[in-house]
Amino acid sequence: MHDCVFPAHRLRGQDMLDILLQTLPFFALIGLGYWAGSTGFFSEEATVYLTKFVFYFALSAMLFRFSANLSLAEVLDWTFVGAYLSATMVVYLFATLVAILRSRPVDEAAVEAQCAVIGNVGFLGVPMLVLLLGQEAVGPVLLVLAVDLIVFGSLIVILITGSRDGRMSFRIFRTVGLGLVRNPMIVSISLGLAWSALSWPIPKPVNEFLSLLGAAATPGALFAIGASLASKSAERLSVAIWLSTSKLVLHPIAVAVAALLIFPVEPYAAGVMITAAALPVAGNVFILAQHYGVAPQRVSAAILISTAVSVVTVTAVVAYVNSL
Repeated sequence: MHDCVFPAHRLRGQDMLDILLQTLPFFALIGLGYWAGSTGFFSEEATVYLTKFVFYFALSAMLFRFSANLSLAEVLDWTFVGAYLSATMVVYLFATLVAILRSRPVDEAAVEAQCAVIGNVGFLGVPMLVLLLGQEAVGPVLLVLAVDLIVFGSLIVILITGSRDGRMSFRIFRTVGLGLVRNPMIVSISLGLAWSALSWPIPKPVNEFLSLLGAAATPGALFAIGASLASKSAERLSVAIWLSTSKLVLHPIAVAVAALLIFPVEPYAAGVMITAAALPVAGNVFILAQHYGVAPQRVSAAILISTAVSVVTVTAVVAYVNSL
């Protein structure tokens, strides 16, 4: 194993304080958004529209530009996918088992398991990890995002809808398929990779347009995360703390074991994967929970707690992978 997971010119010799100072601006933007939302300066309606702008325009432009400069051969690493998917599935099943032992129904167990493994890779991970760890992190981060969206984003819909219908049906898979093709993150990554496969250069005006629009993704996404947290409540604290612990501690540990000990994942990519696994619970889990009417307050509390605590835990994980 290499002395350092991340390139030496970036993180070698840094201690926890140095890394905290690098991550702090990202969480400060989240804090600013939280202040704006909690004081009423930024209304819930304004937060919804800001989130839409980031999700459908700024983040999509960033993801298209990133993926258009990669080839599928560079991105697609089946060993990486196997390590992340297997580790994530172990934590997912464990969280499901804990929910079932607490006599929770299948739909609630599915939502809790989603909280335990799905981090805010799109809104927080992509902008933060690429800026913090460098352009080399783009491929691994996009792979993590793809597995989260395609595998686990589909699984929660199948489990909730199937448990309510009492059977699997074509309608369930149609819902899953439509959800995937309508997700702008999946669409922008797919279009970017397709553009790359054609070996077409991005025209300069288009590239500058995408660069300008994509630059709004980082501050916009982080501010939107904070503003949306202001409207969330911290109910069912014991369960929320358990789910936050699963996401911030169990998930990155499981991924580290898989990537470093079981699968021969390249050290830098393994470090990016572990850091991505340490991100707090994703906001889209709340959207799904609210849409299906399954424990939205529980998910809300888990997002709130995990995001607040991740200021420390993400810093610790970056320091850990840097010491490998």
